[in-house]
Amino acid sequence: MSFSIGSSSANMGPRGALHKFGVEKEGRFFDLRVILRMLAYLHPYRRQMLLAFGLMLVASALTLLTPYLIKVAIDEHITPGDMAGLNYLALLMAAAFGGLYVATAGQRYLLSWVGQRVLAQLRDQLFRHLQALSLGYHDTHIIGVTVSRVINDVAVINELLSQGLITLLGDMLVLGGIIVVMVSMSPRLALLTFTVMPLMLLITYFFSRRAKVAFRETRSTVAAIVGDLAEGIAGMRVIQAFAQEVGAQTRFDRVNRANLQAHVRAMALSFIFLPSVEFLGMLATAIVLWFGALAVSQEQLTIGVMVAFLAYVSRFFEPIQELSQLYTTMQSAMAGGEQVLKLLDTPPDVADRPGTREMPPIEGKVILDHVSFAYRENTPTILHSINLAIQPGQTVALVGPTGAGKTSIANLIARFYEATEGVVSIDDIDVRTVTQQSLHRQTGLVPQDPFLFPGTIADNIRFGCPDASEESVTEAAQLANAHQFIVDLPDGYQTEIWEGGVNLSVGQRQLICIARAVLANPRLLILDEATANIDTVTEVFIQEALERLLRGRTAIVIAHRLSTVRHADFICVINEGRLVEQGCHAELMARGGLYRDLYEQQFVRSNSV
Repeated sequence: MSFSIGSSSANMGPRGALHKFGVEKEGRFFDLRVILRMLAYLHPYRRQMLLAFGLMLVASALTLLTPYLIKVAIDEHITPGDMAGLNYLALLMAAAFGGLYVATAGQRYLLSWVGQRVLAQLRDQLFRHLQALSLGYHDTHIIGVTVSRVINDVAVINELLSQGLITLLGDMLVLGGIIVVMVSMSPRLALLTFTVMPLMLLITYFFSRRAKVAFRETRSTVAAIVGDLAEGIAGMRVIQAFAQEVGAQTRFDRVNRANLQAHVRAMALSFIFLPSVEFLGMLATAIVLWFGALAVSQEQLTIGVMVAFLAYVSRFFEPIQELSQLYTTMQSAMAGGEQVLKLLDTPPDVADRPGTREMPPIEGKVILDHVSFAYRENTPTILHSINLAIQPGQTVALVGPTGAGKTSIANLIARFYEATEGVVSIDDIDVRTVTQQSLHRQTGLVPQDPFLFPGTIADNIRFGCPDASEESVTEAAQLANAHQFIVDLPDGYQTEIWEGGVNLSVGQRQLICIARAVLANPRLLILDEATANIDTVTEVFIQEALERLLRGRTAIVIAHRLSTVRHADFICVINEGRLVEQGCHAELMARGGLYRDLYEQQFVRSNSV
């Protein structure tokens, strides 16, 4: 891809992530649509899941078998004094416990194996979709919240898919099996034991109603805190420059406190529910001991049956506790799943239409025919009926006050956004009729804020051409006036770029971005105020490099310093979204309009410095 990637859109100012996204309290405990779509990710691993299900059946059966073997050991071997039979039964119990260990370990390994692959697949799909989404989406969503969707929400979905569903089936089987076995051994004692069930249902109902809101709050506040943290770190230079550490800390404390309170409420519910289940389990045990002992004393029940009942009662409440924990996982997974699916279902504002074709080699003719543009529906129109014709090889400068719409025009030509009205065409081909990749491969961008990726300088130069040779990289750097400062670095072209490129000056980063564009060799080039943040000395090097880069190409130059565009083939003056003047520097100066006012204002300011 030929793009020399620049920084993302400017931040929209201090935003509270919690305020921006709110707290999502609505939603269903069990959303079949979400579950079915998430289950599709398990389909490639159905064999492993079936094997895990089989191991779960074995583990459930052995869990039910072991207390019954204890009953047999007491009633048929210990009480009569049959030591030979007891030895055999002991070996059988050892085999049962060994089988239970192997089945449980195998099930957990398979579920973890599947889970990690589902996790990687879902995150990969999300990243691909994020790349396909238009810049309009990324301009209006906090990066940290998006990261939370990809990391935290996907993790809890994976926990439900890979662990929760098998656990649910296993616990239900164990519960049902225990009920059947207990009723078959002693219907009366079983009914007495189950007298605690109405209390269990009442507590579960109370817990479920409040947990639904609590766990959705935790998912929202986790996303909010990640978003606010990412925004604070990204804007640290501005925060420190304006001595706003206290204000930033106050905003983060507010989001952090909301996250703390949401988790405390959720944990409080769990800490109330789980001890309640344990209490009911102890109450059921006491019932078995009391009424079981009476039955044994009256010879209505054997000691083996009572001991087996005690074992089954303890196992009866273990699945209930696991199911309560699964409920919390289900709540988090439903909240996370809705957000992940919402992200996956977000259509790109700019997408390849059916029947689009590859863009043929670009000559460089660019036409804007009555183009109007608004970033979103129900928002003000940014551009109003722009008509512009650029011939192949021409350098056209877009100038005007801040916010006039210069960058919007460049974004429409590169098809980062789609025109609301009118047609943008390149070589008489409507850009909406060709694939975005084929267009972007022949379009280059040198941004105002040069962005470099972690890696070496050489890697960054060949970003648009990953297979470029070292000789080509060096040649591109020489043409961009970047070669000398690169070879002066201790590791030369293999110098590692730190995050944000902070180990290089802004001018050096810009020269590397120009080298990147030179190597990509685009036919259509966009320069977005490439010298706006550069000192005068470095600007000379950059201007020389840009002159070489512009030769033989069509170039759209967005200019802040009007002195840098005096030699453009023609200059377009944009004001309030309209093309108000057009011509070369001399013509516009002679006309005495907005361009001359802007030029003279800059000239006066530069002389007064």
